[in-house]
Amino acid sequence: MAEPHAAPFASGAASARPLARAPLELAVVVDTEEEFDWSAPFARENRETLTIPAQARAHGVFDRFGIVPTYVIDHPVASDPGAAAFLRNLAEGGRAEIGAHLHPWVTPPFKEAVTSRNSYHGNLPPDLERAKIATLTETVATAFGKRPTVFKAGRYGFGPHTAAALVEQGYEIDCSFVPHTSFAADGGPSFYGRSSRPFWLDDQCRLLEIPLTSGFTGPLAAAAERRAGLFDSDAARRLHIPGILARLGLAERIRLSPEGHSVAEQCRLLATLAARGQRLFTLAYHSPSLAPGHSPYVRTEADLAAFLDNLAAVFGFFRDVLGGTFTTLTRYRAGLAAEELAAAE
Repeated sequence: MAEPHAAPFASGAASARPLARAPLELAVVVDTEEEFDWSAPFARENRETLTIPAQARAHGVFDRFGIVPTYVIDHPVASDPGAAAFLRNLAEGGRAEIGAHLHPWVTPPFKEAVTSRNSYHGNLPPDLERAKIATLTETVATAFGKRPTVFKAGRYGFGPHTAAALVEQGYEIDCSFVPHTSFAADGGPSFYGRSSRPFWLDDQCRLLEIPLTSGFTGPLAAAAERRAGLFDSDAARRLHIPGILARLGLAERIRLSPEGHSVAEQCRLLATLAARGQRLFTLAYHSPSLAPGHSPYVRTEADLAAFLDNLAAVFGFFRDVLGGTFTTLTRYRAGLAAEELAAAE
């Protein structure tokens, strides 16, 4: 485990040491959270976690492929005895790993106004962000008997002081970054120019960033990476430029997720990035999507069946066509440490 270190360092200051490893590997991260209306304003009273047992539906797919997902859980989930017990049973059976996921509007201490900007915890005063991370970490540790070492910012809201707070709490892995994407129009961070491959967030190699797999496909993919802002600008959306480029097969920005992305799109992204030399991939989705009516992606039982089929098809392509294997974030980081130790001998 990384030694606590309170001194701040710039977020995204990566070590120059390469992190590529030979095999193709894929890890699954589930943003495990309370239910709320995604189209409504954020509210502190939204703390119900009735969808957590529905995660069993996905394990029918995970078990088939030998996948151990990482459930990054937020404060309402960790503080709900029933939800925590369900996830603890998975973890104790070796079928899941547990990390932390910060939704600041439902995580004490409550000293900030509930606004869209403050929903990105990297925008909060550093002391308040640090206090919320500490509260979440202790709550998860109490519920699971073990301090989490994997962290994911709610709404991808990683800020300039987040890395230092995570190291202070003993975290070893962050998975908040979404390469080639900006949330600045809503007050969030920009991840333009960030690699989709793992990299160290500090020169001491204590905190490893493992981004959500996101990138461009198509003959103009390289140009699109250099002009990623084109895909998030209001003008581009008004002119439907991203959609036009995608329909023409010239450039398409895709995330590795069954939420809003087809099997064909995700497989195309995996094949493209693998051909460019990427070796680790992370697929992510939100836990409420496993119960119809709780996310925009799954409204009916038919949607849920399609969602699970989407997962299975992408995993099958990765294993059977690309020859990949499945891992976890912690297992990947442990492999890096073992490699470095062997190289030093």
